[in-house]
Amino acid sequence: MARDANEDAITGYKAILAAIIDNRPSGTRQRLAAALGKHRSFVTQITSPSYSTPLPARHLATIFQVCHVSKAEQDRFLDAYQLAHPGKLPDLGHAAGLRQLTLMVADFGDDKKNQLLDEAIQDFIQKMVSLSREAD
Repeated sequence: MARDANEDAITGYKAILAAIIDNRPSGTRQRLAAALGKHRSFVTQITSPSYSTPLPARHLATIFQVCHVSKAEQDRFLDAYQLAHPGKLPDLGHAAGLRQLTLMVADFGDDKKNQLLDEAIQDFIQKMVSLSREAD
């Protein structure tokens, strides 16, 4: 029974997030995928109430930044997130020092190879950012 309540709570905050994203310009999900260093299908899984996949707290600051989530929307979402994940509210300050960089890379003409290259670059960048934070 507790699992059902938790799934309902997850669906609740995802419904709020889905409504926020639906009110944003076309291409928001793709920009979000790029900012998170993930494939667009991952964004669908973590933002759609149809999927029970929880939204990792570490991604919230980036989502709020990319989607230009207002303070009122953030508060409403975080209240619902807290119901699903008590005591797991994230530190939302970590994305403030980041900037977006767009790269032009070779197109291999193969979706799988292109995705592998994209993921390798994104993993590298995330590791470098993590290392630079550790050095601070």
